[in-house]
Amino acid sequence: MTKADLIEEVSRVVEFTRKESEVIVEAIFDSVVKSLRDGDKIEIRGFGSFRTRQRQSRIGRNPKTGARVDVPAKRIPYFKPSKELKDLVNQDERPADVTPTPQI
Repeated sequence: MTKADLIEEVSRVVEFTRKESEVIVEAIFDSVVKSLRDGDKIEIRGFGSFRTRQRQSRIGRNPKTGARVDVPAKRIPYFKPSKELKDLVNQDERPADVTPTPQI
């Protein structure tokens, strides 16, 4: 799913115009980025949490020349899915009209 697909889905579900849905999606993404920049943790119950992790500086290599390159320390975004999201993703897909037979 792309950002455009997400905007279309929001537009369809909440019956807003595409432009209004785009403003909503952009506002959510901007809020997430701003919070991560400020060092905050974002927790969305039933979905997961976003936070940043600190990477130490290191010495890398240029793959083309083999020369040593200093890679500076940096923060990277990290997403940890909730148990509920993991369970939903790994759930067996069954058609809605088929009820499971009880085990005896």
